[in-house]
Amino acid sequence: MSDPVLDRITELVEPSLRQLGVELYDAQWDARGRTRVLRLLIDKPDGVGLDDCARVSNAVSAVLDAYDPIEDRYELEVSSPGAERPLRNDEDWQRAVGQRVNVRFRHGEDGEMVLEGRLVEIAQSEVVVEAREGRALVPVGIAKADVLAARRALEF
Repeated sequence: MSDPVLDRITELVEPSLRQLGVELYDAQWDARGRTRVLRLLIDKPDGVGLDDCARVSNAVSAVLDAYDPIEDRYELEVSSPGAERPLRNDEDWQRAVGQRVNVRFRHGEDGEMVLEGRLVEIAQSEVVVEAREGRALVPVGIAKADVLAARRALEF
């Protein structure tokens, strides 16, 4: 479900984020006691550091103060989506090619399976993950329609 206020915030802050060399991964509300928290998750190809979060926080605060799209009291929190971020759409999957992923998918009539390995290909209707089978690395095709959840996984 779309939140018109988050949509407006996204529209307002994206130009500043592009200027700072980061992209908005997600914008979400979180409740902490009486004060709502506007959480902006940012990303960039070589990863997000504390300096990036501070620069974005300052820039976004200025934009939100100028346009005032939020009626209630709130706190702003800027962070990275984390190393094990979910793969939510085709763009996230594309960015994860060559990376280690964890995929939970339907297997058989009523079963589920989890596969972890390197994402090697995204096709129209499937993803291919190179997983270890004994000592060998084997490509495993998973139908996109069968994927229940997926995320990047930490490298060991």
